[in-house]
Amino acid sequence: MINNLLKNFCLITFALIAPITLPAGGIQKSLNQNKFPCNSNEIILTSNTSLYSYPGVHAKELLVLDVGTTISVLRNWKVSKSETWVRVELGSNKFLDAPNKILKGWIRM
Repeated sequence: MINNLLKNFCLITFALIAPITLPAGGIQKSLNQNKFPCNSNEIILTSNTSLYSYPGVHAKELLVLDVGTTISVLRNWKVSKSETWVRVELGSNKFLDAPNKILKGWIRM
Protein backbone atom coordinates (compact mmCIF):
# COMPACT_ATOMS: atom_id res chain seq x y z
CA MET A 1 0.00 0.00 0.00
CA ILE A 2 2.76 2.45 0.94
CA ASN A 3 4.72 1.26 -2.09
CA ASN A 4 1.80 2.14 -4.42
CA LEU A 5 1.28 5.46 -2.67
CA LEU A 6 4.95 6.33 -3.11
CA LYS A 7 4.87 5.34 -6.80
CA ASN A 8 1.76 7.45 -7.42
CA PHE A 9 3.26 10.44 -5.58
CA CYS A 10 6.46 10.21 -7.66
CA LEU A 11 4.47 9.84 -10.88
CA ILE A 12 2.25 12.85 -10.13
CA THR A 13 5.24 14.96 -9.08
CA PHE A 14 7.09 14.06 -12.28
CA ALA A 15 3.99 14.78 -14.39
CA LEU A 16 3.64 18.22 -12.86
CA ILE A 17 7.29 19.30 -12.90
CA ALA A 18 8.81 17.65 -15.99
CA PRO A 19 6.80 19.64 -18.61
CA ILE A 20 8.30 22.89 -17.32
CA THR A 21 11.63 21.99 -18.89
CA LEU A 22 10.15 20.98 -22.25
CA PRO A 23 9.87 23.58 -25.05
CA ALA A 24 6.07 23.44 -24.98
CA GLY A 25 6.04 23.74 -21.20
CA GLY A 26 6.70 27.45 -21.12
CA ILE A 27 10.46 27.90 -20.80
CA GLN A 28 11.52 30.22 -23.60
CA LYS A 29 14.78 30.04 -25.45
CA SER A 30 16.77 33.21 -25.57
CA LEU A 31 16.08 35.36 -28.64
CA ASN A 32 19.68 34.87 -29.82
CA GLN A 33 19.08 31.15 -30.30
CA ASN A 34 16.17 31.69 -32.71
CA LYS A 35 16.96 31.99 -36.39
CA PHE A 36 14.91 34.90 -37.67
CA PRO A 37 14.91 35.36 -41.45
CA CYS A 38 16.94 38.32 -42.57
CA ASN A 39 14.70 40.28 -44.94
CA SER A 40 17.42 42.04 -46.94
CA ASN A 41 15.34 41.99 -50.14
CA GLU A 42 12.79 44.47 -48.84
CA ILE A 43 12.16 47.50 -51.03
CA ILE A 44 9.93 50.58 -50.99
CA LEU A 45 8.20 51.59 -54.23
CA THR A 46 8.97 55.03 -55.67
CA SER A 47 6.14 54.97 -58.24
CA ASN A 48 2.71 53.41 -58.65
CA THR A 49 3.13 49.80 -59.80
CA SER A 50 0.64 47.14 -60.85
CA LEU A 51 0.58 43.77 -59.09
CA TYR A 52 -0.20 40.87 -61.44
CA SER A 53 -1.44 37.32 -60.88
CA TYR A 54 1.39 35.68 -62.89
CA PRO A 55 4.44 36.82 -64.87
CA GLY A 56 3.05 37.46 -68.32
CA VAL A 57 1.93 40.20 -70.69
CA HIS A 58 -1.72 39.12 -70.52
CA ALA A 59 -1.79 38.53 -66.76
CA LYS A 60 -4.71 39.78 -64.69
CA GLU A 61 -3.95 42.96 -62.76
CA LEU A 62 -4.75 42.29 -59.10
CA LEU A 63 -4.26 45.80 -57.75
CA VAL A 64 -2.18 48.95 -58.06
CA LEU A 65 0.49 49.49 -55.41
CA ASP A 66 0.90 53.08 -54.25
CA VAL A 67 4.12 55.02 -53.81
CA GLY A 68 5.78 54.13 -50.49
CA THR A 69 4.41 50.57 -50.33
CA THR A 70 6.87 48.17 -48.70
CA ILE A 71 7.33 44.85 -50.51
CA SER A 72 9.61 41.86 -50.04
CA VAL A 73 11.18 40.20 -53.07
CA LEU A 74 10.59 36.45 -53.06
CA ARG A 75 12.10 35.46 -56.41
CA ASN A 76 13.01 36.68 -59.90
CA TRP A 77 11.72 35.37 -63.20
CA LYS A 78 13.53 36.27 -66.41
CA VAL A 79 11.18 35.93 -69.41
CA SER A 80 13.64 37.35 -71.94
CA LYS A 81 16.73 39.54 -71.96
CA SER A 82 14.61 42.67 -71.77
CA GLU A 83 11.75 41.41 -69.57
CA THR A 84 12.14 40.49 -65.90
CA TRP A 85 9.35 39.78 -63.41
CA VAL A 86 9.66 39.70 -59.63
CA ARG A 87 7.48 37.69 -57.22
CA VAL A 88 6.75 39.95 -54.24
CA GLU A 89 4.92 39.89 -50.94
CA LEU A 90 3.31 42.99 -49.49
CA GLY A 91 4.24 44.11 -46.02
CA SER A 92 1.16 43.74 -43.83
CA ASN A 93 -0.16 43.17 -40.37
CA LYS A 94 -1.73 39.71 -40.60
CA PHE A 95 -3.72 40.22 -37.40
CA LEU A 96 -5.36 43.51 -38.36
CA ASP A 97 -5.76 43.20 -42.14
CA ALA A 98 -8.66 41.50 -43.87
CA PRO A 99 -8.11 37.74 -44.26
CA ASN A 100 -8.83 37.86 -48.02
CA LYS A 101 -6.41 40.70 -48.72
CA ILE A 102 -4.02 40.00 -51.59
CA LEU A 103 -0.50 39.74 -50.21
CA LYS A 104 1.53 38.14 -53.04
CA GLY A 105 1.84 38.77 -56.75
CA TRP A 106 4.18 39.64 -59.60
CA ILE A 107 5.52 43.01 -60.72
CA ARG A 108 7.26 43.77 -64.01
CA MET A 109 10.69 45.34 -63.76
